[in-house]
Amino acid sequence: MRLRRNIDRILANFLILIMAVMVVNVLWQVFSRYFLGNPSSFTDELARYLMIWIGILGAAYVSGKNMHVAIDVVPSRLKPKARKKLKLLVRGCIILFCLTAMVVGGSRLVYITYVLDQSSAALKVPLALVYSVIPLSGLLIIYYKISDILQE
Repeated sequence: MRLRRNIDRILANFLILIMAVMVVNVLWQVFSRYFLGNPSSFTDELARYLMIWIGILGAAYVSGKNMHVAIDVVPSRLKPKARKKLKLLVRGCIILFCLTAMVVGGSRLVYITYVLDQSSAALKVPLALVYSVIPLSGLLIIYYKISDILQE
């Protein structure tokens, strides 16, 4: 439980930092475009990549807090034992999806972009670094769901 709280705190602070950087970045983009008349070349790309990281890491954070969108019509009508089995099935499906799509598929994407030495146009950042958030988020979600299963 303590490890989970520490991961939650680190992830929350990292998301706050990314959001703050994104706000400053977009403000600079607007200021340089409309007030200086010379739009910054990197701000659009940086905002796009920061939004990707906020969205994917934010999904992991929300999953860990069990605050994600859920349709609870069926579970609310089940008996407690059946509800517990359904929760286990849903968490198992989430783990399977995150393992196959996010961890394995995301790792392959990171590896391919690393091998091909792809980098972003304006920032010249390796795209493997940008895409590395996918397997990382998948691992976090898997950890959270296994933790949820063990806590029940």
